[in-house]
Amino acid sequence: MKRVGTPLFIAALVGIALLVGIVAGGQVDPIRDAVDDVFGNPTQDATAQAIDVIHDDYFHTVDNADLENASVGAIISHIKRRYHDRFSHYFTPSEYDRFQQGSRLSGVGIAVTEVPQGLRVATVYKSTPAREAGIQPGELITGVNGHSIAGKDADSVTNEIRGPAGTQVTLTIQSTDGKSREVTVTRREVEIPQVTGHLEEVDGKKLGYVRLAGFFPGAHGELRTEVERLYREGAEGLVLDLRGNGGGLLTEAILVSSIFVPDGTIVSTHGRTQNTRTFEANGDPLPRHPTVVLINGDTASASEIVTAALEQSGIATVVGTTSFGKGTFQEVIPLNNGAALDLTVGEYLTRDGSSINGTGIPPQVKAKDNPDTKPDEGREQALQVLSQKL
Repeated sequence: MKRVGTPLFIAALVGIALLVGIVAGGQVDPIRDAVDDVFGNPTQDATAQAIDVIHDDYFHTVDNADLENASVGAIISHIKRRYHDRFSHYFTPSEYDRFQQGSRLSGVGIAVTEVPQGLRVATVYKSTPAREAGIQPGELITGVNGHSIAGKDADSVTNEIRGPAGTQVTLTIQSTDGKSREVTVTRREVEIPQVTGHLEEVDGKKLGYVRLAGFFPGAHGELRTEVERLYREGAEGLVLDLRGNGGGLLTEAILVSSIFVPDGTIVSTHGRTQNTRTFEANGDPLPRHPTVVLINGDTASASEIVTAALEQSGIATVVGTTSFGKGTFQEVIPLNNGAALDLTVGEYLTRDGSSINGTGIPPQVKAKDNPDTKPDEGREQALQVLSQKL
């Protein structure tokens, strides 16, 4: 898929080193055998050797699987810190099993973005358990069923939140003022509208407004159908709302971009072991209309590819706040113990060849919704910008 010396130990080591030095000119096999008996074969993998030693000599009985999970988890944590990679993760066997079951589980009706503390709530959908429980966009989920989720993979955690319909999950929610609360939510089947749209009238002009929730299979077809409907009904331009859209399939990002961009590069990808690939616009673009793309800090990945493609081709003006800045892609690689690595294997460059990793896309016009007020200030500003383009 393309998602543990002590002074006693030191003294013993020095003593053996001296003994080895004394007999260095003669037969050393007996001494080497003795060293191997104490410290293991020096050619053996150090991690495997340490696990063997702990298994044989530690004063508590330790499960080998626990040691393997801890070892691999520590390796991934190290490379994430060393290379400033926020998105590589280790799935234990149970986490990987749950990850694979994710599509068969019910949810609570939220879209989230991975952050160091856990998950930031990007969108809370209408008529869902999360909306009924009072969970708000911008709040942080820092725990699931009493366990911290800081640093965990977003896909793994969302599959912990999901589960059989009718069962409950308890979320630790941190509000925007820093206060925490426990919220118990009953899971149920929820229908998440992936594409929604309607006409708005601003200064006597008919404007189209479309929100795309994710880059799921078939997203480009649903989006195109909705945009065509709005144009038939008289829309003179379009606001494409990608706020809270955390991305999805690369292929869908290319196809969605191709609805608007007639030709040229959409995105390129490359990695140390990945062939560099350039993806061009394809298909039959719609007739050009004035367009605005509305983004925020939870606009990520595939959404950023589309935003950059439309802005850098001159198709759209970008309104909102700086996007998330996810410029890498991951591959889920199963391991022999039933676990898996969700490993960053490459990065992508936008249409003009630039990287947005860690920086995001800044808006050309700043606009931000205040969740404490009824009007959506971000959308209102985007519509005003669009109206002025006509």
